Amino acid sequence: MKKNIAIAMGGFAEEHDISIKSGTIVYKHLPKEVYNTYRIIFTKTEWYCLLDDNSKTPVDRANFTVQINNETIWFDAVFNTIHGTPGEDGLLQAYLQLLNIPQTSCDFYTSAVTFNKRDCISILKAYNIPTATNYLINSVDPINVEEIVNTVGLPCFVKANRSGSSFGVIKAHKIDELKPALNEAFKVDSEVIIESFLSGVEISVGIVTIKGVPTILGITEIVTENDFFDYEAKYLGKSEEITPARITKAQEKEVNELVLKTYRVLNMKGFARTDFIFNNDKPYFLEINTNPGLSEASILPQQAKAKGISLEELFINEIEALF
Repeated sequence: MKKNIAIAMGGFAEEHDISIKSGTIVYKHLPKEVYNTYRIIFTKTEWYCLLDDNSKTPVDRANFTVQINNETIWFDAVFNTIHGTPGEDGLLQAYLQLLNIPQTSCDFYTSAVTFNKRDCISILKAYNIPTATNYLINSVDPINVEEIVNTVGLPCFVKANRSGSSFGVIKAHKIDELKPALNEAFKVDSEVIIESFLSGVEISVGIVTIKGVPTILGITEIVTENDFFDYEAKYLGKSEEITPARITKAQEKEVNELVLKTYRVLNMKGFARTDFIFNNDKPYFLEINTNPGLSEASILPQQAKAKGISLEELFINEIEALF
């Protein structure tokens, strides 16, 4: 009997539309002769199943089922493609765990930790994984720009602590740009992390568990036309993504070891994309994305293609790892 697979997409954050694109690609490439697949859309006001005729039927949140043609559809698993809340910060994972429904992303605690930049960095620092110097501030805290500059220097990055796709990320070049940058970041999150600027080759490394073994998919070099790898660079063609990255074998070996260590330390499973930057020939951790983009143009699918893995194989692997 074919398994019923819910493909969770959308979400409550600014990344809603990006997630819809990722989920649609999964829906397209999961073979219909193997699985019964259903597009489950999450918005701030409703959860619903989008049918092939573009009509929609609501999700019963008490048991995560839908009614189609007078039949109750129970899901065997959820393919989680939500970027941001609630699919990348642990909320959906915790809900599904209570219902005993397996899902493809990491568990709720790991999701919550990795979505919180400063908590994630605090853990990795304890395991000697290099990171930028940082300064933490909440919206209710007094702003001491001199103290910030003395800690992280200039230029620096001001980042909303719990956000993705570079929403709420501003590069401050001068001290008088710090307060406006903080005001912008606080519009996205009440917690902000300010990081020192690191100059060098930026890379993104895809990893997935295949038959129980964490496997590096590839290393992509990011060359952006903008001041940094912001939303425009990521999604509006303002960057060049080169796979494999133009780094030395020694650099490749070092960063692969750090990626595997990060994946293990954070108790990851499923897909992840980890970003590093080589500063003075040393790789520094930037962030980890536990629900990376999955469109054909996204980095992780590009890496899988370079490794000879089709999207169908990649997505089937995620589902079958749950059973």
